[in-house]
Amino acid sequence: MRSILNELWYGNVSPFEQCTRGDKRLKELLKLVARNREELDGTPTDKQKETLEKFVDCMNEMHSITERDAFSYGFRLGLQLMAESFLLPLGEDEQ
Repeated sequence: MRSILNELWYGNVSPFEQCTRGDKRLKELLKLVARNREELDGTPTDKQKETLEKFVDCMNEMHSITERDAFSYGFRLGLQLMAESFLLPLGEDEQ
């Protein structure tokens, strides 16, 4: 039996890809990033190239951490909403 948790664990479900697939603005930004990166790679000194690579590595790590934290927060929030929906009787609001 294949569960969604197994699919997520084995990398068969990618929430990030699903969220960004049709985002036109994101696609435009990715093209702009690629174009600017190519321009920066064109003429810098070796020291500038090294600094740029360090900068890119730090930005990638930062994005990875914030994406992971956002996913974790959203997952927990979804579980809390689901739990609350089971705990409150229909027609009753929390006071």
